[in-house]
Amino acid sequence: MQTWSRPLLWTTTVAILAFLILPIVIVVIMSFSGSRFLTFPPPSFSLRWYEAYFGDRDWMDATRTSVLLATLATVFAVPIGTAAAYAANVSSSKLVRLLQLWLLTPVMVPVIILAAGIYMVYAQVGLVATKTGLVCAYTMMNLPYVFIAVLAGLRSFDMSQEDVARSLGVNRFEAFMKVTLPQIKPSIITGALFAFIGALDETVVSIFIAGGENQTLPRRMFMSLRNEIDPTIAAISSVLIAISFSLVILFGMRGRKSQMQ
Repeated sequence: MQTWSRPLLWTTTVAILAFLILPIVIVVIMSFSGSRFLTFPPPSFSLRWYEAYFGDRDWMDATRTSVLLATLATVFAVPIGTAAAYAANVSSSKLVRLLQLWLLTPVMVPVIILAAGIYMVYAQVGLVATKTGLVCAYTMMNLPYVFIAVLAGLRSFDMSQEDVARSLGVNRFEAFMKVTLPQIKPSIITGALFAFIGALDETVVSIFIAGGENQTLPRRMFMSLRNEIDPTIAAISSVLIAISFSLVILFGMRGRKSQMQ
C-alpha cells in the first residue's frame, strides 16, 4: 500500500462515520435543550423535555402500544421466518425460489405503496386501527429481516450434522431442534432484533392503519410534528436510539460469548 493511500483511507472512513453519526449526535444534544423550540446549538441545557415525555399519559400510552405490538410482531415473525429460511436452504425447488422472492417483497416494494395496499385490504375486513391488524402488518413488514438473517446462518451451517442426527434415529424436527437450532441461534437472535426495532420504528404503515386507542409512538410523533415542533420529539428519539444501541450491544456481547463457548 502506498504511503498516501493509508491517510486517505482513514480520512474517508472518518468522513463516512461522521456523516452517519452526526445527525444522531445533533438530535441527542437538542433533546437536552432548555429552549422552547428545536434549536442547535441549544442556548441552555435542561431535562424538561424528558420529564415532559415520561410525564405525559398520551406519550406513555403510545409507547406501551408500540412496544407491545413490536414484541408480538417479533414473536410471530421469528418462527415463520426461521421455518421459511430452513425450507429455502434445504430445497432446490423452483416453487420455493419463487416463494423466497415473494417473502422479500416487503423490502423491495416502496413502503408507501405497501401501506396503501394494506389499508385497502384492512378497510374491507375491518382491521384498520386494531391491534390485530397492526401486528399482522408489522409481522409481514419485518419477516424478511428474520428470513435473511437465518438463511445466512443456515448457509454457513454444515447440514450433514443434521443428517448424522437423523441417521441415529431422530426425525427431521428433532434433529433441527437439537442440532441445527442451537448453532444458528445467533442468526435467529439477530433477525429477531432487526424485526423488533423495525416494528418499533415503523411509521408509514402506522400512519395509514393505526389510530384511536391503538395509536403508536411513531404515528403520534408524526402528528405532533405537524402541529408543533418542540424538543420532546428529540427526547423521544434519543430514548429510542438508546434502546436500539443497547439491544445491539447486548446481543452483540451475547453472540461473541456464544462463539467463544
